[in-house]
Amino acid sequence: MPSVVPGGSVKTRLFASLAVGAAVVLGTTGCNLVAPQATTIDYSASDGVNVPESGPLQVRNALIVADEEGTAGNFVAAVVNDTTETQTLRLEVGEGSSAISASVNVPAGRTLSLGDLADDVEPLALEGFEGAPGSTVPVFFQSGDGEGALVQVPVLDGALEYLSPLAPTPTPTRLVEPSPTPSVTPSPTPSS
Repeated sequence: MPSVVPGGSVKTRLFASLAVGAAVVLGTTGCNLVAPQATTIDYSASDGVNVPESGPLQVRNALIVADEEGTAGNFVAAVVNDTTETQTLRLEVGEGSSAISASVNVPAGRTLSLGDLADDVEPLALEGFEGAPGSTVPVFFQSGDGEGALVQVPVLDGALEYLSPLAPTPTPTRLVEPSPTPSVTPSPTPSS
């Protein structure tokens, strides 16, 4: 007497096993068909932003450290000059009539780290800056013959320990002390 396999034939079980295997493979890898892979997306893995091609200079980790009121700011970034000549990075911070212009020269074949206090390189002070910490401000970067690039740059405050030395310090107001009132001493009158 032939043996009977309970629940169906061998071919049916083989087909069912292959179908389940295919479903598992598709289910675990199917996301790659419709979702972009995060590892292929360029992003700035820091507090600042990297600036796309704006000329021969490369700008990395650009940010502005502002005071708590957002009425003063310092520009911090690493600026790389791979050329054989000194290059000038020109910035225009903000838009319209309130835009602030600034520039910095970067020697040939060097990286200038604005705000690297260990090497005594101060951040670039932005006179007249206004921008609240936690916001972004438009900054136009241009160097050499490049067209330049407009980038939204984050504004941070000095709340984090490593940013606190980069925050602008308030300009001390100078109090004018009144000069002492000269005392008038009567001069003796000549006697006759």
